[in-house]
Amino acid sequence: MEINDASHRIIGELLTQRTGQQLTEGRRWRVSSALSGLFRELGIENVDQLACMLERPGEQRLATKVVESLLNNETYFFRDQAYFSQLSNHVLPDLARSRAESKRLSIWSAGCSTGQEALSLAMIFAEQSPRWKNWTIEILGTDVSGKAVETARSGLYTQFEIQRGISVAQMLNFFADCGGQWQASDKIRSMTRFQQHNILDYPPSPGRFDLVMCRNVLLYFDPATRSAAFDRVATGIASDGWLMLGAGETVVGQTERFRPANCGSSLYRPVHVDLSMAQPSLRAAVR
Repeated sequence: MEINDASHRIIGELLTQRTGQQLTEGRRWRVSSALSGLFRELGIENVDQLACMLERPGEQRLATKVVESLLNNETYFFRDQAYFSQLSNHVLPDLARSRAESKRLSIWSAGCSTGQEALSLAMIFAEQSPRWKNWTIEILGTDVSGKAVETARSGLYTQFEIQRGISVAQMLNFFADCGGQWQASDKIRSMTRFQQHNILDYPPSPGRFDLVMCRNVLLYFDPATRSAAFDRVATGIASDGWLMLGAGETVVGQTERFRPANCGSSLYRPVHVDLSMAQPSLRAAVR
């Protein structure tokens, strides 16, 4: 094996251990460019030198920096507008009816990156304020990247980021100019909170989510890891809840924990599992 292949294997194994993602052949081409900033910071020139540094004892902080650099945090407000139209036209009206008595909604934006998806949802609720008057709306955004979560918590975005996906009216209504950056208003931030979390771990609180948005998160998992992720999500979603996946993602042939909904190709509903007939490992996961 060439040294370069061994170096990529070391970095790939690190990524898989920390996140579950696979550094496939199709993703190897972008490794050097993704790590270029880290190369400059460390005063090195290539992946081989980085792999040697990672092999030294006590390099956990460096390992974290490598993983953070490799994660794809591409996102923007109202990314894939058609998906948010499906939420407004199908999912939210259904939840408004089914949760009318409790007037409470819990939503999980899994793989939220720097927070734009969660804040986009908050904007929908704010723009439909008469429908949601006296409701408690909780939107939890999680991501495996601690750096991305820090940005999401700050609610601060550059001019470029703020212009991607939202109108001028939304920008002025929901964000304040902070000397070259734009700060999300309390009106939408009050509905959201963010925490670092790996989707392969047990679901975060509050536990039984009415809607889980998990878009473009499962693309980099192998089939076994993807199935495990579906199992985890299933333990954290309400029995009559909704799951939304991204383009190119599906539950068909991937898991028996969800079924396609009768509206929208990206929407799915949980399948009831009889725990008395489940495998011991599954019963333990759902406790």
